[in-house]
Amino acid sequence: MPRSVVEQVVVVKVATWNINGLKARLNFLRLFLDERQPDLVGLQELKMTDAVFPHEFFAELGYTAVSHGQKSWNGVAVLSRLPMATVQVGLPGQDDLGARLLHVRVADALDFITVYCPNGKTLEHPDYQRKLAWYGAFAEYLQAHTSSNATTLVGGDFNVVPTPQDSWRGADGTGNLFCTESERNALRALYDLGLHDLYRGAFPDSTEFSWWDYRGGAFPRDQGLRIDFLLGTQAVAVNTAKVYIDREYRKKHNGLTASDHAPVIAELAALK
Repeated sequence: MPRSVVEQVVVVKVATWNINGLKARLNFLRLFLDERQPDLVGLQELKMTDAVFPHEFFAELGYTAVSHGQKSWNGVAVLSRLPMATVQVGLPGQDDLGARLLHVRVADALDFITVYCPNGKTLEHPDYQRKLAWYGAFAEYLQAHTSSNATTLVGGDFNVVPTPQDSWRGADGTGNLFCTESERNALRALYDLGLHDLYRGAFPDSTEFSWWDYRGGAFPRDQGLRIDFLLGTQAVAVNTAKVYIDREYRKKHNGLTASDHAPVIAELAALK
């Protein structure tokens, strides 16, 4: 059951996960929720409409849910065991690129935004420039809704590799999609607003990934990219007790096929 504000605990576990099709991954997600017991989950790439979103399924597991869906493509949702209120559905002015942003207020203490940033397709495709424009609009949205002392956490699939350290190809990947200077500058603009990459803050020297292609044995060969992040304001960063990429849930469980993304999980202390 959702916890009351009075019952807030010292540590709140938050996860972000590109689920790559919620209908196909529903029972796999149940295993994750049962084992990891997150309090708050941001999901991306639902590939379903709000009309068929399985609210009752999650309610049976103790979660309330808010979704912003789209048929066959995109879509984001938030699952919570804490009280939450919807702040914004969709990135203003960017509806043409689909259902990609959901902003909720959790326990009247934390602003949580889940995003599925555009892919861009190729450097020559019109969606590449639309991706950069989307990032610009997202930075404007955050600037309008986040102050220097805010308690804000943004989780999602950002479809940008921040540095060569975050790609299995290292510097050889620079200039390719996800690794261009324009994309990296768009991501840095979010950092400039006061957001901190919680994983990189905890592991400055680590090379670990959150996405591996299904093809070519990429996962067992560890040929991946780190493109899924939890970005927090200073108030969140200083209260991050633990953060990790849950590689175990990129593997099959009970014969069920995983998403091509792994969850990223953080444990936040002193949510008040």
